[in-house]
Amino acid sequence: MTEATQIRPAARPRTDIQIHYQVAMPQPETHLFEVTLTVTGWQSDRLNLKMPVWTPGSYLVREYARHLQDFAAHLATRSDQSLVWHKGSKNHWQIETEGVSDITVRYRIFANELTVRTNHLDATHGFFNGAALFFFLPGWEQHPIQVTIVPARPDWRITTALPSLPGQANTFTAQDFDTLVDSPFEIGTHQLDEFEAVGKPHQLAIWGRNNLDRDRLIADTQKIIQVEAELFGGLPYDRYVFLLHTAQGYGGLEHKNSCTLLYPRSGFRAADRYNRFMQLVAHEFFHLWNIKRLRPQGLESFDYEAENYTPSLWFSEGTTSYYDVTIPFRAGIYDAKTFLKLLGKEISQFLMIPGRRVQPLSESSFDAWIKLYRRDANSNNSQISYYLKGEMVSLLLDLLIRARHGNGRSLDDVLRSLWQRFGQPEVGFTPAELEQTIAAVAGVDLSDFFRRYLDTTEELPFDQYLEPFGLEVQPENTEHLPPYLGLMAKSEHGKEVVKFVEMGSPAQQAGIDPEDELLAIDGFRVTAEQISDRLKDYCPGEVITMTLFHQDELRTCSATLGPPPAPTASPIDYPPQIPPPAQQQNFQNWLGVTMAEI
Repeated sequence: MTEATQIRPAARPRTDIQIHYQVAMPQPETHLFEVTLTVTGWQSDRLNLKMPVWTPGSYLVREYARHLQDFAAHLATRSDQSLVWHKGSKNHWQIETEGVSDITVRYRIFANELTVRTNHLDATHGFFNGAALFFFLPGWEQHPIQVTIVPARPDWRITTALPSLPGQANTFTAQDFDTLVDSPFEIGTHQLDEFEAVGKPHQLAIWGRNNLDRDRLIADTQKIIQVEAELFGGLPYDRYVFLLHTAQGYGGLEHKNSCTLLYPRSGFRAADRYNRFMQLVAHEFFHLWNIKRLRPQGLESFDYEAENYTPSLWFSEGTTSYYDVTIPFRAGIYDAKTFLKLLGKEISQFLMIPGRRVQPLSESSFDAWIKLYRRDANSNNSQISYYLKGEMVSLLLDLLIRARHGNGRSLDDVLRSLWQRFGQPEVGFTPAELEQTIAAVAGVDLSDFFRRYLDTTEELPFDQYLEPFGLEVQPENTEHLPPYLGLMAKSEHGKEVVKFVEMGSPAQQAGIDPEDELLAIDGFRVTAEQISDRLKDYCPGEVITMTLFHQDELRTCSATLGPPPAPTASPIDYPPQIPPPAQQQNFQNWLGVTMAEI
């Protein structure tokens, strides 16, 4: 039924209602969760049910209702007596309940998308996020909710941060809908390790075959927990759960008392890939303070039906990204040399994105809903990630505060101040309050800093802030690099497809577009992997002839190659001359080692 009906305010019932979900998976191979919602004690003539359109922490309207099917409503005591219902909107179901107090709703959710923010069910496990599976009752979002799980197999275990309900098998309770959304479930035969850190219990649930060393992973995770707890003055939970899926893909999603991690199954042995995973752990764990409890006013309470705007994701995500590089270093997982190398890699990535000259940082945060998660062939030309540039701005702020106070203060003090004022009481901060707190710790007016680096596209002056520590950004020598063409291609289904063309590049001026199929350079077949090597046979200023298919039309065009853009890489390094003693001391106080040791 699709008839739209206006929502009428429901009168508060005289007695309390009970909301109970049952989640079953009798045929996991179909990827269908079978969900039963029972509402008892209802005393209004209409029951409104709404499904969220997004998940907190992932700022994109994902339309979870599109996976719902087989909706039905009936009396709780008589399954053969159906209730009339209507669709009010894409995510809104209305059930006529005049004279009815106990209602049962049944529906199924298709779950075959393995990400940290969606649902996945197959013969090996069931995983779901509350926003992608459950309805909320408008006006009753603060009401407790019970969830009973019916596993697909007798040997499947259930792991979640929600507390179990004593005396009722496989039943858990959430104090409100926000808590239900914030508590993903992993159900299956996953490995489950329990360990203690900072005096509190933790669980690590691992699904999927992999090459990780669990003992090492747990030991390093304990170190990360210890370092972050020391930064904020303790752990704000009684129990924490890490859910790790080892499969194809990459990602993480933070929750108040848990996190979900997705990482390639073979990515745990090589040092650089293992370090990247530990950064992911540090990042999502850091969020239990910075975003889950310490959050912008625009995210203080969630509207699950629409975009929730804030210009401050540069701090919530960008500062967290800065600390995900910093925390493993402080925990001793990698050394200072690796830490500086990783920072240099991040700076290099930032400087190679043309969109940094187009989109201001505050706008990147505000427009996350329409840009960051909806990348296209022009994204690198037109936008910059608030994760990446926020990390760069956080680095500059940390160095600025340290330099002004001889390392007696740092960005750590900003976080502690914000935590005490806004995080512990869970009161949202405004952009002005965030900037005022940072300036107060720095002990200097930073209004011009924020105007230039948050609200404009002015280049970030890395060397100005690195110089007090005896460091500088040193562009890599470009003499060995091929001339500049300005496109990226990828092999897809036996074709060499152009995926990105940089604005103003020789390729763009030649009329080459994303999705063109590249065939040859100067009459010789070329693959995506061969382009760089092929261009090394030419010099800047030379003209090459490119043959390609443009919308199935064979075309030939000419491109005049340019010089390699600089910088192509920007590692943090030492200047040619020995830095003065004051700079060397700042360096040592910051990183805990001398320049000579590195």
